[in-house]
Amino acid sequence: MFEKIVNIFKIPELKRRILFTLGLIAVFRLGGHVPLPGVDVDVLGAAIENLQSGFQGFLGLYDLFAGGNFKKATVFALGIMPYISASIIIQLLGSVIPYFQKLQKEGEEGRKKITQITRYGTVAISAAQAFGVAIFLTQMEASIGGASAKVVPDGGAGFFILTMLTLITGTVFLMWLGEQITERGIGNGISLIIMIGIIVRLPQVILKEVHYVQNDVHTIFTEILLIMILIAVIAGVIMLTQGTRKIPVQYAKRVVGRKVYGGQSTHIPLKVNSAGVMPIIFAQAILMLPGMVGTMFPDSVFMNGILRWFSFGHPFYLITFGLFIVFFTYFYTAIAFNPADVADNMKKQGGFIPGIRPGKKTAEYIDNILTRVTLPGAIALAIIAVMPSIITSFMDIDMDVASFFGGTSLLIMVGVALDTLQQIESHLLMRHYDGFMKSGKIKGRRRA
Repeated sequence: MFEKIVNIFKIPELKRRILFTLGLIAVFRLGGHVPLPGVDVDVLGAAIENLQSGFQGFLGLYDLFAGGNFKKATVFALGIMPYISASIIIQLLGSVIPYFQKLQKEGEEGRKKITQITRYGTVAISAAQAFGVAIFLTQMEASIGGASAKVVPDGGAGFFILTMLTLITGTVFLMWLGEQITERGIGNGISLIIMIGIIVRLPQVILKEVHYVQNDVHTIFTEILLIMILIAVIAGVIMLTQGTRKIPVQYAKRVVGRKVYGGQSTHIPLKVNSAGVMPIIFAQAILMLPGMVGTMFPDSVFMNGILRWFSFGHPFYLITFGLFIVFFTYFYTAIAFNPADVADNMKKQGGFIPGIRPGKKTAEYIDNILTRVTLPGAIALAIIAVMPSIITSFMDIDMDVASFFGGTSLLIMVGVALDTLQQIESHLLMRHYDGFMKSGKIKGRRRA
């Protein structure tokens, strides 16, 4: 493994991409320690601890995607979620509005226009959420040293304007960081930012487990069982991410001049989970909206009830979360893989599936298999996503700890890590270096 890591830095382009990515990640973490102007961080920490369970559950969920910045009220408190929400809205509009459908078919120019609209949407969503956060902060207070203190000592118009500008700028900056990592670094920038925000919580979780063992809250047997569950879930996530259904394809021989083209056999790999971790992120972003609205009305009995229904661990939330994951898995798969286009390209190149007529019949055949393959993948994705709540129901462990033994955190970490590793593998193999695994177990590897 050490030799493989050394090989990475022998390739100038790959070395430059990795160092560039690490540099921008360091900038992201640095911004996570800059608090919002006008906020008393000590009072904020005490106030969050005193919140009722509905608010605490939502804050913990949002804080997961904000990389711990929400509870600390930093300049990156909104995280990258407004950008993801805007992306979801634009993609949904692309399915029903002809204008967006036209842009999606215009190639590079259309993609640039969609990106620009998504950025405008990100600013609009960030403004609405920043206003809600400002209201939420001004209405929070806690007891410090026996005396009541406000999180925001001076919550006037100046605080609202400055907070909104700061939070909007922070989200736009994170969006820019993600785009730069994707274009000039390694891996998907947006997903990497979310993953890093999750990983930074790992040392805290490990220390918490050590504390539990030292104080006889958990036994060694419990810890061994948790590690076994962790290994099993990671193996399941990898199998789900890498699993494929291969459709055989035969290309007819063509004689052009003195050369013979075609005649070879290949296959179309249909992934069990073509959408990756995006359905989880999309579903989470949608289910965070009621919580964001609820934070604007902390004294409302109705909103407190909404927050309880949409708190992580509530049966209604878990069922809705699972259904959204299944829906977005099919939705994202439909966007990423078009059977009609695949069938048309095969027909033009003289390819066919044995026993299936080229053209429309081939598209229907591929679509039918894709639908059946995606269903178990979507259900498995939903089960793994709600696993932390299942674990906490049967075992006396903290939700922060359980989130690393299944659920959104583990899915994102494993999925993003595999995607980034595959990109590094591609660079290594193109330069005729051995990848991280000589046996070629990582799907998608291709030798140059």
